[in-house]
Amino acid sequence: MSPPSVALRRLDLSAADTDPAVAAEVQALLRRGAVPDQRVREGARAILASVKAGGDAAVHEANCRFGGGRADGSLLVSRAELQAARDSLPPRIRAGLEQMIENIRRFAETQRPQTRVTTIVPGVEIERRWAPLARVGVYAPGGSAAYPSSLLMGVVPARVAGVGTVVVASPADAEGGLNQTLLGAAALVAVDVFIVAGGAQAIGAMAYGLPVLGVAPVDRLVGPGNPWVTAAKLEVFGECGIDLPAGPSEVMVVADGTADPVHVAADLLSQAEHGPDSPALLVTWDAVFAAAVEVELGRQLAAAARRDILERSLAKGALIVLVPGRDAAVGFVNAYAPEHLSVVVDDVEEAVARLSNAGSLFVGPYAPESAGDYASGANHVLPTGGLARSCGALSTEDYGKFIQVQRISREGLAAIRDSVESIAQAEGLIAHKRAVEVRFEARP
Repeated sequence: MSPPSVALRRLDLSAADTDPAVAAEVQALLRRGAVPDQRVREGARAILASVKAGGDAAVHEANCRFGGGRADGSLLVSRAELQAARDSLPPRIRAGLEQMIENIRRFAETQRPQTRVTTIVPGVEIERRWAPLARVGVYAPGGSAAYPSSLLMGVVPARVAGVGTVVVASPADAEGGLNQTLLGAAALVAVDVFIVAGGAQAIGAMAYGLPVLGVAPVDRLVGPGNPWVTAAKLEVFGECGIDLPAGPSEVMVVADGTADPVHVAADLLSQAEHGPDSPALLVTWDAVFAAAVEVELGRQLAAAARRDILERSLAKGALIVLVPGRDAAVGFVNAYAPEHLSVVVDDVEEAVARLSNAGSLFVGPYAPESAGDYASGANHVLPTGGLARSCGALSTEDYGKFIQVQRISREGLAAIRDSVESIAQAEGLIAHKRAVEVRFEARP
């Protein structure tokens, strides 16, 4: 007897113009946001204030209270321990990590910005100089489910950019232990400092430093995390830079009858594995195909290793969006701006050319989202909650800045003198005007 199909919740976009409930649901999807709720923001703010005032001791106390600390209470992992974990990696895992590092590096090197010089008019030259940051903090999710892949996504571009010091923070598990694959990955990319802490206190430890242990504050924070990590990153912004706030992981699959329901069902399940807060959407204009995916979900769930988690996730976060046609699908995708977007349709490149809002696109039947998570070389630290409308994936550019260097000769200043003086006069900033005038006045 075949397993029953999985009936996913459905949203018929064609009813949005006539059914207020459907319109409201669509609006909620499009404006879902990536920022944690106010209670989490306030809680993270309180933890950060404690860490800023209390330093190392406050981070240790927060680890004890909220979890994430080592069994022995130590806050740093020694270089010797990192190297021992690296040397103990099973050969297949080490080979996989090394291939991942190499592929991330190859793609990141194409993103290294160039210093450029522009002559505006003779005598006025502006240099836009690229400069890597001195210190960067990378949050790597850990605890019950450690992610060495996220550590590598955060550290490898930093190395390519030329960052001086890379600090990683990641929590221990409930028993106070650390994932050995995570530690081994940290050693493979020569992490300079490894802090054992999770949540808001980890962000505070990197943003404010650990004075007793001699760990200085970082200049920018990157990396994904839970709502407490995201809230803390938003709170410290201004005292150090951040990449972007990131909410729960999300995937959208746009598919028509040319796609394989087996593939699509597997892609939706791979996203559901993240947990109930991670939405998994199928967008299609083929209701028969949607039903075939539901049948295949039932078949794959019957043999799934983490069936309970997957079923809960699908019940809460999975959705089939039925659209009137291909153009409506493109419009909905661009408005939703998913983190991960898989596109498996007829004339796929024509569709991809019109898709402008997504963190990372996966094109065709052999491009599962999990390939990007681990080995394609693309970065998997991506904008969520609709931020793909304005932000892109973590990249080498995020690990540095441009400095403007202006070189102006007497001839050059003379060429722009009238503009400076007249506009300064119009704005009432007479001292600004005089700063130019005095350079051309005769002196006794």
